[in-house]
Amino acid sequence: MKHISYLHGLPECRETRNPEDDGPRDERYIPPDIREIDWNRICWEKRKQKSSPTGATAYWDKRAPAFARNSSKSDYSVKFLRLLEVKPQWTLLDVGCAAGTLAIPLAERVKRITAMDISGNMLALLRERCAKSGISNIQTVQGAWEDDWNALGIGEHDVALASRSLITEDFESALTKLDRAARKRVYVSTIVGDGPHDRRIYRALGRNLNPGPDYIYLYNLLYRMGIRANVNFISYQERNSYESPDDAYAHLSAKLEAATREEGEVLRSYLKENLVCHEGKWMMSYPRKISWAVIWWDKEKA
Repeated sequence: MKHISYLHGLPECRETRNPEDDGPRDERYIPPDIREIDWNRICWEKRKQKSSPTGATAYWDKRAPAFARNSSKSDYSVKFLRLLEVKPQWTLLDVGCAAGTLAIPLAERVKRITAMDISGNMLALLRERCAKSGISNIQTVQGAWEDDWNALGIGEHDVALASRSLITEDFESALTKLDRAARKRVYVSTIVGDGPHDRRIYRALGRNLNPGPDYIYLYNLLYRMGIRANVNFISYQERNSYESPDDAYAHLSAKLEAATREEGEVLRSYLKENLVCHEGKWMMSYPRKISWAVIWWDKEKA
């Protein structure tokens, strides 16, 4: 029997034939309308299979310093900001702002920013950075996708964005909240393929890598919601740097949640084989190509 793939993330399409029909004719299976598929459930099922941690507050509180340090070295924010269209009189909502990866450089480009994150440690780092740089137009709010945004006082903004932060059990509800919070435009960025995850390390640990729902799942969900979105892609080579092999181990073991002594030993062995020192910094001997999808739509033209 011949197999035909038709949509990423859906069961395979098969050619079928009536066994009582002696003729050569094939009757092709017609897949369901994409708008009738429960993409919200599919996104959540893929999210549950994700290899990395769930994104709980305690996890991000612990990772805050290292995450802020490495994010500032990445080409991601520079390339994302090139795609972002804002005006000086506009207000902006940054959901999952971390320590200000985008909020800090955007502060001089817009009137006011509401920076929201589940991690109090991330927000504390953001406020420290604002104080050092004399930035006074960023307001921080600790909250989650599942919270009552009206109770948090989020309100409406000209632009709403969620940069690599759509971590939730109900994707449709989260996207609806983001859409309602924007007057003019919405931006969401999410993974393409493996995203930032290093498949080689997972393989060394004997783990399978499931990075979670790829961007196409979210795009299909938005289509089902009646939103005709645009997509741009950001790609770059990345080699995270560390102060020492111990610093690399601490960062990666926390990120991977290496739970057993055996995994810790394997990770140390892997780093010993693959870390190199360059200009006083330690980094992997190999670069990785990382890609993100920036999905965006206009409200006024919808």
